[in-house]
This record gives sequence, C-alpha cells and structure tokens, in this order.
Amino acid sequence: MDNSAVLRVKQRYGIVGNCEALNRAIEIALKIAPVDLSVLVVGENGVGKESFPRIIHDHSLRKNKKYFAVNCGAIPEGTIDSELFGHEKGAFTGAVDQREGYFAAANGGTLFLDEVGELPLQTQARLLRVLETGEYIRVGSSEVRKTDVRIVAATNVNMEKAIAEGKFREDLYYRLNTVSIAVPALRERGDDAALLFRKFALDMSERYKMPAVRLTPEAQRMLVSYSWPGNVRQLKNLAENMSVTAEEREITPEVLSRYLPSESHSKQIVMVGEPAKDTHSFEAEREILYQILFDLRREVNELKRYVSEQRNGSDHAAADCVAKPNSLILEDQDHTVKFAEDGAQDLAYWEAEEVKDDEPAKPADGNVPAAETDTGKAKMPQSLDDLERDMIKRALDMSNGRRKVAADQLGISERTLYRKIKEYGLE
Repeated sequence: MDNSAVLRVKQRYGIVGNCEALNRAIEIALKIAPVDLSVLVVGENGVGKESFPRIIHDHSLRKNKKYFAVNCGAIPEGTIDSELFGHEKGAFTGAVDQREGYFAAANGGTLFLDEVGELPLQTQARLLRVLETGEYIRVGSSEVRKTDVRIVAATNVNMEKAIAEGKFREDLYYRLNTVSIAVPALRERGDDAALLFRKFALDMSERYKMPAVRLTPEAQRMLVSYSWPGNVRQLKNLAENMSVTAEEREITPEVLSRYLPSESHSKQIVMVGEPAKDTHSFEAEREILYQILFDLRREVNELKRYVSEQRNGSDHAAADCVAKPNSLILEDQDHTVKFAEDGAQDLAYWEAEEVKDDEPAKPADGNVPAAETDTGKAKMPQSLDDLERDMIKRALDMSNGRRKVAADQLGISERTLYRKIKEYGLE
C-alpha cells in the first residue's frame, strides 16, 4: 500500500510513530474498510485500539451512516441485553417505555463493541445470531427484527484461554475474528515513545501557554527502554504531569526517574479466570495465625511455670496443654480449639485458676478463707471464647464477608458459623 495513505491516516487521527507493526495495523484497517467483514482488534489497554474502528468506518461504504462505540465492560450484566437489543414497555422493573437498542440505532452503520470479552454468555448467544442472520429480538418481545450493522470488536482478553475456560463462545470468536488487527504495545515500538512524549509535551505547551519540557539524550534513552505497562495512556499522563509539576524544562534521567514508577514485568493481556494480583492469600494469613497461636502457647507454658512456683509444688496444674494435630476445626460442643495443619505442632488450651500473691497456706479443712479475693488472679493472654471469636473474625475478613468461604477455611459447617457469628455479635 502507498505509504502516503498511511501517513494521511496518522495525521487525521493523531497517530504518532513509525513502528513497522503499527504501520502494518493501519494498512490492514484501510484494506478491509471497504469490505463488510467483522473485525477483531486485539491489544493491551492504552495502546489506542479505539482509533482503528473509526478508521475502518470512515473509509468504508458506511461512512455517511451512524457510528456507535459501546464499552461492554462498563454496562451491568442485567441491562446489557436491553442496551444492545432494546426492550419493550414493561419487560422488566423500571421499563416504563419502549426503547430501541444500539443495533437498531446503528442500522446501516458501524457498531464498535469495546471489551467484547466481558460479554455474558447469554448476550454472546444473542450477538452470534445477529452476526449470522442480522436478526434480533428485543427484551420482552417475540417479534423478530432485522438490522444491517457492521461489527468491529476490540478486547484485551486472551481469547484462546477464555474459550478453553468456557468464558467465551468459540463460534462467536470465529465470527468476530474474520479479520484480526493486532495493535503493538508501546514497549515494542522503540523510539516511538520519545516521539509521543514530544507530541504530548507540545500539546500541553500550546494549550496552557507554558514552555514545553524536553528530554536530554540520556533521558530519552531511559524513556525508550522503560516497559510502559500502561502504554500510550501512561506516557501521556507522564508528559502532562511533568509539564505542570517539573521545575526544570530540560528533563534529565534524574528528574525522569522521579516520575517513572517501578518496573513491572506483568503484561496486560487479561488471562480470564486468573486471580487478580491483589487477591487475598489465605496461605499467608494461615501462617500468621500459626505464629500467633504458637506465641500464645509459649506464654501459656510460662504462665504454668509461674503458677506452679506460686503454688509451691501444688499438684494442681494451672493449665493442661493438649496436642491436637492435623486439623483446623472450631468445636461447637465444648469450645475446645483444635488448630494445626501441614506439620504444625500443637496448641495448648487452658483453664485459668485464681492465684494470690503471698498466698497463705490453706486450713486443714481445705477451705479458703472468705476474706480472700481474686485480686491475685492470674491474667490469661486470651480466653478460649476470645480466641474462637478472633479466628472467626479473621476468617470473615480474609473472605471479604463470604460466610461459605470462611466456613470452609475454619473447617466447620455454615450453620455452625452462622450460630457463632450471632453468638459473638459479628453480624
């Protein structure tokens, strides 16, 4: 394709860069624009995927018709069918009037479905029918309607993994992916990062009448070598931030390093079903619980020795330590706590006995004088009820209030957990 056509597209849509992969993506968009085929644009967040559906529409035979962009990930699952296909009056609570959806409004034009990988499976089935037959049914209606819409979709989801995990329909994927356009990440575009920084800095300078920031050669090399997990969007934010807050207009590596976040080796292509990075780690919390309980056990042993010394060899032990290996259970019968797993040793449970400093010898009849008080009572670190309550509260915190998960972690039934929550006032 003539390079001048690619250059004109870049100028028209504000695309900056000379990366070969970027030029190739623009060429594909221009070639398929006149042909009514479904297109899937793939790439990480912030790479500029939203420009390509517009390029395709503006260079197609539908350029004089309507163009709609819909972010599928921003629409609640319960209303997305109504947004896309419309609904009849009274179809659901709040449907006080009839409404046409995007497929009706965009009839004859182009519909851009951003984040299409976030669509619910039920909506995917409806979308597949539109792609295959051009027919759809409004929510709450039985009347089949026709539409003539070209679909351009975009996603940052790993579609092959989503299909393997049953998160996305394979037949819909192949209908959408008639032609695929891969938009490269900024870290793959070499010196384009420096060109983009210069553009964003000049835009800020013209808009707010301030001197433009500029990079030294060393800072430019540092900028290009950065991984840019947020891609072009992150670079734009950085340039705008520095334009306003940097005291120096000439940016050195030292200045630049204060604005660049720590390097991240993660990639943004979403692995559907993969846990988020900030997912709570029950294993880590369990280790903390082990440590707390072992510390309590040590304190109990020290207290036993103290009580034994105060009783001058009395035959009655202040606490009875019992090993309960290989379990993680809260017994709801006698409040005995058993907690050990994966080689954890044992947890002592105890009963506190009254101890009085300088305790006088008991009379021969074994009765303690009535004048004695409990001012000398040994203070236990934590009662069994308190320990049980704390463990339940920790489990609920770790599971974000999901009682079934908390019950599984504690090794008790949900019914028992509900009773304990009510008993300890943890509602």
